[in-house]
Amino acid sequence: MTGGAGGPEAPADREWSLAELAAAYAYPEPTAGGRPVPWLRANMVSTLDGAAQHDGRSQPISSAADMRIFGTLRGLADVVVVGAETVRQEGYRPARARAEFAELRQAAGQAPAPAIAVVSASLDLDFSLPLFISPVVPTLVLTGAAAAPDRVAAAEKAGARVVIAGDGVGVEPARAVRALGELGYTRLLTEGGPRLLGQLIAAGVLDELCLAVSPMLTAGDAQRIAGGPSVAVPQRFVLASLLEEEGFLFTRYRRP
Repeated sequence: MTGGAGGPEAPADREWSLAELAAAYAYPEPTAGGRPVPWLRANMVSTLDGAAQHDGRSQPISSAADMRIFGTLRGLADVVVVGAETVRQEGYRPARARAEFAELRQAAGQAPAPAIAVVSASLDLDFSLPLFISPVVPTLVLTGAAAAPDRVAAAEKAGARVVIAGDGVGVEPARAVRALGELGYTRLLTEGGPRLLGQLIAAGVLDELCLAVSPMLTAGDAQRIAGGPSVAVPQRFVLASLLEEEGFLFTRYRRP
């Protein structure tokens, strides 16, 4: 893997270690009055022609290097924020505690694994799945104050922690970020899907985008990495780092 645009240099004939990737992707330490504030990064993959999925899943357009970075970003995060549809389509499981990140997480005062926070208005989720009944860290469910009480009760009965982040049925992105920060989750990672990412972008709460560009073409009508209504004025981010392996480009863009 080779580096560039601010990323550490590495010989082209060897694989980056997880420790090197952890250093390259370390979270910044934004503070307000000496107090940590949430930093929200997204991690997504896209083909050359803009598809974020193939046959409804991201795995076919991914790679081994992409999965190493995926694991590294999870290893650094306090919480992984994901949309309910992505949970259903991708068969989400609890994040696991990984020995490679144990010392780093302990030093940072983090739990052994990141929590998963599922964003859902309807709470139409299977609460018998391992994501809810057997996570290392209790799963969070972000929803609105008007969510169906029976579904809220079902989530809590399964062991999930329900967090209200909206006055109506749905979740307000800025309020969700604040609510997670108030719970002590300041290193935020979202893995989509496209609808959720579009909502986060439209609300202006995304701080960083880690985008893997897959050297594949799929055509068809697959979703882009972000969906929903367009923003009034395109938001410009700056390139923070660029890595390459086997034709995949691993870009990292930040808010200016």
